[in-house]
Amino acid sequence: MKKGSGKTVNARKRTGVRRSSPSMRAGALPVNAVFLVGFMGAGKSSVGRALGQRLNWVFEDLDDRIEAREGRTVAEIFRDSGESEFRRAERAALEHVLRELRGGGARIVALGGGAFVQNENAALLKRSGVPTVFLDAPVEDLWQRCCTQARETGAERPLLRSMEQFRELYEMRSRSYSNASLKIQTGSRAVETIAAEIADTLGLRKIELRTEQGEVE
Repeated sequence: MKKGSGKTVNARKRTGVRRSSPSMRAGALPVNAVFLVGFMGAGKSSVGRALGQRLNWVFEDLDDRIEAREGRTVAEIFRDSGESEFRRAERAALEHVLRELRGGGARIVALGGGAFVQNENAALLKRSGVPTVFLDAPVEDLWQRCCTQARETGAERPLLRSMEQFRELYEMRSRSYSNASLKIQTGSRAVETIAAEIADTLGLRKIELRTEQGEVE
């Protein structure tokens, strides 16, 4: 995925929109939010920031909210309390975001790679009616992006020790990601192009004046 405004490499159709059922639309939130899902390396943060800039919406990573609420990093929660405690904190943070959205505002939220795989989280999002976008790319591209990022940041990611393990987890999680409202390929594409496609496909509108926590931006 390119960060510039380069041309698309592949002209084949990249999107697939799932129609919402009447039960999903009943009592649903207005389209003032989008949740980005997908595997590590899919570009959720970079696309989310680009989409936020395009629409003048707030962008946030759910993991950042979890860390602020818990007073610990994600790695520390996993290390000290285990995955079950992290998933509890993740679900609580997601519920909090959805409650905030009912009060207004516009937001793009990137979910961690395992968040949408959790049945309770997927059910929460389905009931809310908020669109979910599955950002995908060939697993080889995801692997290369993650390896490059790990080298540049010095972060240790256990899943990068084995391409086979990485691929197996990707294939397992992809089945859940495919339940998202919209699927978009990110391979060899500019983030601005991807953001424009999401906005156009979902009919998202730019807001000229944004207020967040009492401040006008």
